[in-house]
Amino acid sequence: MRRRKFIELVAGLVVWPLAARAQQADRMRRIGVLVGLREHDANMVARLTALRQGLAKRGWSEDRNIRIDYRYAPGGIHAQALAKELIALEPEVILAHTTTVAAALQKETSTIPIVFVSLADPIGSGFIVSLARPGGNMTGLTTFEASIAGKWVSMLKEVNPSMKRAAFLANPEIKTYDFYLRAVQAPAAALAIEIIPRPVKNAAEITNVIEDLAHVSDSGLIVAPDAFIVVHGDLIIALAARHRLPAVYAFGYLVAEGGLMSYGTDRVDEMRQAASYIDRILRGDKPADLPVQAPTKFETVVNLKTAKALGVTLPPGLLLAADEVIE
Repeated sequence: MRRRKFIELVAGLVVWPLAARAQQADRMRRIGVLVGLREHDANMVARLTALRQGLAKRGWSEDRNIRIDYRYAPGGIHAQALAKELIALEPEVILAHTTTVAAALQKETSTIPIVFVSLADPIGSGFIVSLARPGGNMTGLTTFEASIAGKWVSMLKEVNPSMKRAAFLANPEIKTYDFYLRAVQAPAAALAIEIIPRPVKNAAEITNVIEDLAHVSDSGLIVAPDAFIVVHGDLIIALAARHRLPAVYAFGYLVAEGGLMSYGTDRVDEMRQAASYIDRILRGDKPADLPVQAPTKFETVVNLKTAKALGVTLPPGLLLAADEVIE
């Protein structure tokens, strides 16, 4: 073989795999997103924007090399049907927002990688076998640890040192109901606060619980971090205001909408981090080998206007600790 022909052949062998890899990187990849809130929920819009920004930072753009199919199951409504519909589109990876949504997707596939966000106790819920090595087709970020529940209780006690009881408002149909309840009861006992479990499945039950609690002095309300509860957030905030009942939430945006105070994880930042999991899976990593990330960034939000309307005084320590004070 002549030297010139040999060089051309070798050059072709080098260029071809590079070109093939470039084509693979630029081909359209499909991502599914199943959300447990309404499509036009302002906070969810912000979170999905953060997700797209996180993907773009890693080289994935909807107008170039990824297609994202969105489905919305507010409060878990029609989650199973939407999970089935999304699976039929054969995405390469799916983002699951909330425990109910993750459970619905788990029933439909054991092979398509699933990245979960906005849920707690993934081991107890049966999604993974361990945080370090999830072991199946699911991994992601948890948004709850026991210290969060202790903060909810202590915030209520700070607002009203005479508080004797707090109703725990949550949807009993989610897998993490008992997990959240146990987490709340332990720190409450240390502060001599009785936790009254109040499972609710619809707006009427929410109304009855809050109206009954309003007739009991030195009471407060703990609102669970549950998409079903968020869907009814406006109702809960309005009833708490009407009955001058101090309430603590897990989501800062509910305080922005009129709630009294909240403590929880930064959900927008969570979505940016979820983008890194999706990126790694698209590039060949297996969810079974990607450790589940525990929450690291927390935020306290208080609403002075709501406090004034309720007739409560937010102590200086709580105000100083707040990441955001709404006036």
